[in-house]
Amino acid sequence: MLDGGLHKLQKKIRGHMLTPEDAFLSYYDVRLTREDMQTLKNDWLTDNIISFWQEYLEHEFLTQYKSSNIILLRPSMSFMILQTPDPRTLREVLPDFSRATHVFLPINDCRNVTQAEGGTHWSLLLISIVDRVAFHYDSLYQGNVWEAETVTRKFGALLNMPIRFMHLNDSPQQDGGSDCGVFVCMNMRHLLLKRLLQAGAHEKVSMSLGGRKVDATAGRKEMERIIQGFRKEGERRRSASLSRSPMGKKSRSPPRIE
Repeated sequence: MLDGGLHKLQKKIRGHMLTPEDAFLSYYDVRLTREDMQTLKNDWLTDNIISFWQEYLEHEFLTQYKSSNIILLRPSMSFMILQTPDPRTLREVLPDFSRATHVFLPINDCRNVTQAEGGTHWSLLLISIVDRVAFHYDSLYQGNVWEAETVTRKFGALLNMPIRFMHLNDSPQQDGGSDCGVFVCMNMRHLLLKRLLQAGAHEKVSMSLGGRKVDATAGRKEMERIIQGFRKEGERRRSASLSRSPMGKKSRSPPRIE
């Protein structure tokens, strides 16, 4: 990962350098590569895969809840908050949190701001702005506590309000050494779809995941199946578009969904 504009610049450059053989799927603002897809087999998930999952949750589910004000912050933005001494300087590049009720942040333990895609562990931070409490879900006992607590403190400074940090010791724990990103994605979906979006306006919602089991292998397969489905749909749309064009040429760009 990198900080600020340098991170975005490197992502942009990397995107332009991709060959057609490297690119796998363009899904709204995320461009997945074959390397990203390979990590879904049994490796540590990339920023791109987690960003795709957030885009997927937003466009396929969250858009159906017009009155919700829940933000899924991308990994690069969470990292910017962690690394920037004064988070208030980031207001122009971050979403508008003035109406947000909850914010999901993937947390990474990378501390080297010059290393792209660095770090060795993911965890999930859910900040309830309405309650001024941050809930931390870590699939390795206290693996990212310092990083999550630091992001919580800086997010509070960004919003000019105190936020209480809670590390939840009953979070589901991983068995595999590279499954942390899968746990982040599965827990994020559960908390968003089964807890927050199902609750009434004044209903108290338990944020504990105590007793919940996460099947990382099944989660990887499901994520890959969803991405493959969008790729096939993108290919179908592209073929249909080319068939209507008398001058249509076979595109070398990745299938696109938007």
